[in-house]
Amino acid sequence: MPDIIVIAHNIRSTHNVGSIFRTSEGFGVRKIILSGYTPYPSLPSDARLPHIAAKLTAQIHKTALGAETMVEFEYQTEPDLSALRAEGYTIVGLEQTERSTMLQNYQAPDKIALLLGEEVNGISDELVNQCDDLLEIPMVGQKESFNVSVATGIALYALSI
Repeated sequence: MPDIIVIAHNIRSTHNVGSIFRTSEGFGVRKIILSGYTPYPSLPSDARLPHIAAKLTAQIHKTALGAETMVEFEYQTEPDLSALRAEGYTIVGLEQTERSTMLQNYQAPDKIALLLGEEVNGISDELVNQCDDLLEIPMVGQKESFNVSVATGIALYALSI
């Protein structure tokens, strides 16, 4: 199984963040990087007001069910993709673009930083352009995309087998 880091950038919903934690724990993800306006659990040196940090932590816990304490995580204002690349990670965006590879056709490298984007608009063009690879999950229904936490689970399953 590859060494996987999940980057959750500009995810709005605490429920999605909690689900990403729980799913990541189940697939043995090494670390989650939460960035942008993504809510995150309390940190030892948390700059947020204590009641805000506590409220967000409790909301994330509702779907994470303790996984937020089992998976290493950090918060970054903007994801530092160049630092991850310097550590040998391939930056893989989960996004529908003209250059995306269908998930089932992708040969996973040994070290993956899986970038997730916001629920409505996905990964920004700026971050898409910084990705080494882009993956798309095939859809057969009428909807154009899966919920971000569901898509994370599908991608992690495919990348880990």
